[in-house]
Amino acid sequence: MTDFWIAASALLLVALAFLLLPILRGRRAQAEEDRTALNVALYEERLAELTAQHAAGTLSDAQLEAGRADAARELLEDTENSDSPKIAKLGRSVPLIAAVLVPLVGYGLYMHWGASDKVQMARQFSEQPRTVEEMTAHLEQAVKEQPDSAEAWYFLGRTYMNQERPADAAKAFARVVELAGRQPELLGQWAQAQYFAGDRQWSEQLQALTDEALQADPQELTSLGLLGIAAYEEGRYQDAVRFWEQLVAALPENDPSREAIRGGIERARQQVDGGSGNAAAGEAPAAASTQAAALQIQVQLDPKVAETVSPEDSVFVFARAVNGPPVPLAAKRLTVGDLPATVTLSDADAMVPSLKISSVEQVTVMARVSRTGDATKGEWMGQSEALETRGDKNAVRLTIDRAEAP
Repeated sequence: MTDFWIAASALLLVALAFLLLPILRGRRAQAEEDRTALNVALYEERLAELTAQHAAGTLSDAQLEAGRADAARELLEDTENSDSPKIAKLGRSVPLIAAVLVPLVGYGLYMHWGASDKVQMARQFSEQPRTVEEMTAHLEQAVKEQPDSAEAWYFLGRTYMNQERPADAAKAFARVVELAGRQPELLGQWAQAQYFAGDRQWSEQLQALTDEALQADPQELTSLGLLGIAAYEEGRYQDAVRFWEQLVAALPENDPSREAIRGGIERARQQVDGGSGNAAAGEAPAAASTQAAALQIQVQLDPKVAETVSPEDSVFVFARAVNGPPVPLAAKRLTVGDLPATVTLSDADAMVPSLKISSVEQVTVMARVSRTGDATKGEWMGQSEALETRGDKNAVRLTIDRAEAP
């Protein structure tokens, strides 16, 4: 906030300058008037001297007229040299009173109608959070400062779900629905949070929410997935197959989660056909694979790169699907000073709940050094070959060794 108040003070000084200029100009005009009055007094004194000398007989009539002409010419020259435009006289009191009132009134109006809290919040959000906890704290501060921001509440709810805090997420999504209306996707997110917060127990309230969401949008993804999970866990495998098949049909062709959902459909069909035994309660494969995939990455700097970077520079380590959208599946943030380091990327680090490492077969791992803290672009990078997410669990060695194209 310091630079904000410095800028405000500079603008205030400019405003005061406009108010105080009339006083300074008034003093200059007064000096010009005093000089003119002095010249007039000297002219009159000169005429008196010439008249006295003429009366005493020391000056002739011609000399008297010549002296008067010289005195008049000198007065006219002095008046022309000191000529200046006339200025409206406000007096000294009006500008001085205004100079005092302007900052006081301006400060009072800003404190009443201004947005100093939003300036502070914008400054806070301009700093990249280093951890999920910092990002959560920022979002919590945002909804505290802007309790009517549906966007802030929505992102806070998604963050709570990523942190496996469904009860808090349910409260956040309830607030989003209150602010933004009963939109299908919001109802689905709200129902999902309540389901996991209630120990995966289905209820009439959850059924009503998903029915309302699907009535407005028959392809609402979260509701379809949630209904499939609930049906599977209750042993209603045919219903689970039906909901998950609708979900697969609604997903884009290149969506990496389609593979995991198809695996869930196959398991449910095996249960319908009396195939491979009973599934344990709570083993909903559409929610996640049997075991969450995890990658261990040993991140290090090439010695030549180490000479060009600072220990405070940010390092982003993330995994992307080989065949899929370019959105990172999981990511973590370090600094150059932390390297070399071993980083574990798993489903717990997912950026989007529906896009996880376990939902794809192959990923590439990248590490990027960014002086500005921007995760999308940097100065140096390293990238691995395609890695099997269910293959060898040995650590992957990743060296940051080449400049990133601008």
